[in-house]
Amino acid sequence: MRDLARRIDSATPPDRDRAVDALRALAILGVVLGHWLVTALVADSGAIRVTSPLSYLPGLAPVSWMLQTLAVFFLVGGYVGTRSHAAARARGEAYRRWLGVRMARLFRPVAAVSAVWAVTAGAMLAAGAGLPTVHALLRLVWSPLWFLVVFAALTAATPLVARLHPLWPLAVVLHADLVRFGLGGPPEAGWINVVAGWLVPYCLGASWARNGLPGRATGWALLASGAAAAAGLVLGAGYPASMVGVPGAGTSNLGPPSLAAVTFGLAQCGGALLLLGPLRRALRRPAAWAAVALVNLSAMTVFLWHQTAMIAVTATGLLADSPLPGLHTVPDGAGWVAARLAWLPVFTGALVVCWSAFRTYERRRAPGGASRVVREGRPAESEAMRRA
Repeated sequence: MRDLARRIDSATPPDRDRAVDALRALAILGVVLGHWLVTALVADSGAIRVTSPLSYLPGLAPVSWMLQTLAVFFLVGGYVGTRSHAAARARGEAYRRWLGVRMARLFRPVAAVSAVWAVTAGAMLAAGAGLPTVHALLRLVWSPLWFLVVFAALTAATPLVARLHPLWPLAVVLHADLVRFGLGGPPEAGWINVVAGWLVPYCLGASWARNGLPGRATGWALLASGAAAAAGLVLGAGYPASMVGVPGAGTSNLGPPSLAAVTFGLAQCGGALLLLGPLRRALRRPAAWAAVALVNLSAMTVFLWHQTAMIAVTATGLLADSPLPGLHTVPDGAGWVAARLAWLPVFTGALVVCWSAFRTYERRRAPGGASRVVREGRPAESEAMRRA
């Protein structure tokens, strides 16, 4: 392992900003951990239903503040996408080719997980599983795919939005919420925020790529103003305290993204910018950088299969004589939370199995395998991103 870490470290281009890769890895792992902690599969009368401890324990809302990290992922996406496109243009590379490389990295793993679950759903129905159970599991697996669709759309629009000031999409989110909440307009007005809401951190990342790293004052300003705005909206305007969707709740901060979620995302982006310096210092150690690089190599695989890993453990646990605490029971108390924390290493082990089986769909294996990836210095992105 030490030899692998040294090879990855020595093969990394010296101008690569390792902290950017670390932010992406932290964002993905935050989403995974968040889903595992706030999603509960309850065995009830022979069926499986999906619920959340946030429905029973609203005091756990701060967990969603720490682990709903999508804004950081879009911040990094805007930064990397803008730099990558600029480098492609400098090389004379056609937009279609540039986009094709990036879309393949996103959607090859989607095809794999979709095929596996199509077969699994058919087998479950043939074996007598109830339609509500199958529907609940499919929704749990496929609902996160909205994130990839939005990210793909913003990536494709990078040449158009790279110079867009983040305040413009923020204004769109503000007016959409004003229409649906303040003026009693149709709830459908909020769906424009699915694009506009995540365009805010994406444009912030693009601005970072064009103009260089913002000063620490900018990071502190984003952190303070975003947190103050989000707190004001929650405490004074009736927005939900949870930054993730809660089953049964009348309003969600994510479906579609609300002004509270977007302003909170700005606070997260400010915190991420402040972390860049400490992360750069920490990632000088080959072992730390190797861990970040390996996570980035399989970021989409981890994201797409983490719910399947949790479902597999839950299904295996059904072989027990009685429901297992933290796995099949109603998440209505501190005991469930403690039991769920104990299950996290098991979920991780199941995810490692999924990663071993399906990681090749994210990145086509080149002749020479992993050693060639290391030699070419591509531990965390495609060749186009490496050149960027």
